[in-house]
Formats: sequence, C-alpha cells, structure tokens
Amino acid sequence: MNEILWFLFALVNFVLVVLMYKAFGKVGLFAWIAMGTILANIQVTKSIELFGLEATLGNIMYGTLFLATDSLNEKYGPKEARRAVFIGFFTMIGAVIIMQIALLFEPIGEGVVIHESMRNIFSVMPLIALGSLTAYIVSQLFDVYVFQRIKKAFPSDRALYVRNLGSTMLSQLVDTMIFVPIALFTLYSFPVLVNIFITTYLIKILVAALDTPFVYLMKSIRPLS
Repeated sequence: MNEILWFLFALVNFVLVVLMYKAFGKVGLFAWIAMGTILANIQVTKSIELFGLEATLGNIMYGTLFLATDSLNEKYGPKEARRAVFIGFFTMIGAVIIMQIALLFEPIGEGVVIHESMRNIFSVMPLIALGSLTAYIVSQLFDVYVFQRIKKAFPSDRALYVRNLGSTMLSQLVDTMIFVPIALFTLYSFPVLVNIFITTYLIKILVAALDTPFVYLMKSIRPLS
C-alpha cells in the first residue's frame, strides 16, 4: 500500500508544482520552494517502509525543490535559480527560530495536548535543520552550477532530460552525504543510518526520473501571471 500511495503522492506533488507555475509564474516557484523546505523537513522525521526497505518521508517534496530550481534555471537562468535557493534557505531558518520560540510558551487546557505534539515534531527540528540547511544550500547551488555546465555541453531542448537527470542525481548524492550523518545520527542506529542513506539516495534517483516529464511540461508552459 505504501508503494502505491508513494507514486500517487509523487504525482500530486509534481502536478501542484506545475499548477503553481502556471498560475503565478516564477513567483509561484519561489513560493513552492519556501513552503517545500519546511514541509520536507517535517516529513523527514517520519520513517516508512518502501519496496521492502526502511526510508524517510520527505524525499518527494525535497525532489520537487530540484524540479523547481531546474525549471527556473532552464527558463530564467542561474541567477533566478540561485535566488530561489536562498529564499528556501532563509525560509527554513525563519521557521526554526519562530517555532523554537513558540515552544517556550506554557500551554493551558486542551492546548497541552497540542503542545506535546508540536514539541515532538519541532524539538528535533534544529538538528534536522542544521543538516538540512547545510545539505540544501550546498547541493542546490551545486545543482544550479552543474545544470549550467551540462547545458553548455548539451544545449538542445531534446537534451533537457540530460541536464535535469545529470544535475539532480549528482546534487542529490551530495545532499544525502551531508544530510543523513548530521540530521539523523541521534534518531537512528548506525546500521539503520546506512540503510536510510542507501534507500534515500535510490528513492531520490527514482524521484528525479519521475519528475523529468514535468520538466518538459514546465518548459512548455506560459504562466498566466
């Protein structure tokens, strides 16, 4: 059931990115990246079984960030893609700071139950954010750079999949190598971490392959605004 739901979840995410771009243009992609950086870091705290392997949720949402930056890079150039990366970076910093302060307030009544749920999620967010922000800024800027290098070597529209897959697969490897050791070492044992590292990267490759048709779709779209 998880596998079927995962593919449907991926489809929903990619379609929503396309709709955001169609409705709001590059501003919509900026907004998606800002939202996605927060949601991906919340989802990653949930471990699930996929294809018989233990993995963390959040890889699809995180993959859509690369879809958004690659689309911005393709249509608007590396300057706008890097701008989107920094928007996501500072959005995550802001979310961590705000939620850590929010947890300091003493709850009353039914708010105690909600507070405990919030604390379970957001108390681990600083450590996850440390790994995530480091991995995010390095891998995303690396992705923008590699995408442009590949584009110079393969500039035709037919080679868009080469630019998308090549840059995403390399940058996602960098991202996984940074994120897993920093963010998850207090949550999981070493054997589980190794398993998560392997499955996370394999799933990210699968997400990159699934988003390739949507990169072509994004390129063909003329936004309404």
